[in-house]
Amino acid sequence: MKVDVLLGLQWGDEGKGKIVDVLAPKYDVVARFQGGPNAGHTLEFDGIKHVLHQIPSGIFREKTRNIIGNGVVLDPIVFKIEIEKLAKYNLNVKANLFISKKATLIVPTHRLLDQAYEKAKGDEKIGSTLKGIGPSYQDKIGRQGLRVGDVLSKNFEAKFKKLTDIHFEILKNHAIEFDWNELQTQFFEAISFLKEFNLIDSEYFINDELKKNSTVLAEGAQGSLLDIDFGSYPFVTSSNTVTAGACTGLGIAPSRIGEVYGIFKAYSTRVGSGPFPTELMDDEGERMRKEGNEFGSTTGRPRRCGWIDLPSLKYSIMINGVTQLLMMKADVLNTFPVIKICTHYKLSDGTITEIMPYEIVNEKIIPVYTELPGWNTAILGTSESDVPANLLTYINFLEKALCVPISLISVGPDRSQTILRSNGKV
Repeated sequence: MKVDVLLGLQWGDEGKGKIVDVLAPKYDVVARFQGGPNAGHTLEFDGIKHVLHQIPSGIFREKTRNIIGNGVVLDPIVFKIEIEKLAKYNLNVKANLFISKKATLIVPTHRLLDQAYEKAKGDEKIGSTLKGIGPSYQDKIGRQGLRVGDVLSKNFEAKFKKLTDIHFEILKNHAIEFDWNELQTQFFEAISFLKEFNLIDSEYFINDELKKNSTVLAEGAQGSLLDIDFGSYPFVTSSNTVTAGACTGLGIAPSRIGEVYGIFKAYSTRVGSGPFPTELMDDEGERMRKEGNEFGSTTGRPRRCGWIDLPSLKYSIMINGVTQLLMMKADVLNTFPVIKICTHYKLSDGTITEIMPYEIVNEKIIPVYTELPGWNTAILGTSESDVPANLLTYINFLEKALCVPISLISVGPDRSQTILRSNGKV
């Protein structure tokens, strides 16, 4: 069997949580392969909205096993809160959730360092979620981090003190207020809670499942344009958000990759700082924000909004090897009389290109647009025959430009508001 991968093609917030929930009945295993509590995967069904940060989005499916992979950075305190919030739904979480021993732990001082580093950047701040993600990945790469498997060690508290003492040496140069006794107490309570779960050698677990012909879906977090190597550096996250990250974040060989589902919004959004060529700073942008309820599910921050950007989508499709496209939030554009599509970039020297420039952060980019008529109607029903003609024209334009089939259209936040197209995919 192969591992299918589901990931975002833009700057995150594309709607991955909903689609994992929709697809989960097809899969025996859903595995998160990178990121941490900076993710906010939103699922909506039966009139209830759920936001997951570290737990895979297949958790609401009774027969699906869920894995937090080695590429994830796990905050035990956030994990405990998430699990406690799920208690009222009577899910068999302890039976269906597995955590890699090789996942890196976020300790309280990581969050403090995140605040300190972001504050020190001043006007050049990245827009961090301040969840301790960057500092925890720094310690991982610096070979001094703590991992989930360390909580089983008799000298875990000594390891914790050694790491936090290093952090305190850095923090003494920054004016960050905190109550260490309270933070430390919360952390060790959460560690005791974490030890009640299935802590596994996840690379063996997943490969054994593949040998048994189990179906596996790898769930990505953030988006491809936030990838540490291929995103709009330095305004990026701290992990590899692309398909290759599923291999290193789960312990699977590249030859094991099957379908690659690329999720994108019918328009574009971004949270925090960084380049955004098609950003709308006018009433249209504000209208998109309100229609799409574009506020961060993790931070609550308003998202920047703009038209769809084909050069960046083509780039993401290329580096991920996308085999199917899933278009989200088509309904947000229901009332726009004209739909704009950025097909090329005009650079400061007058060059017209569809290639993402290396200096995208400093390059003055003018988007070159093609316009199509809007559909000016609500999208009712969940059949392909219910798709308005002008929306179908928009979809066909994108498919031709991107050379990948769009096999699913999301027309609302609920899992039922999903249209599967009759092109033999998904």
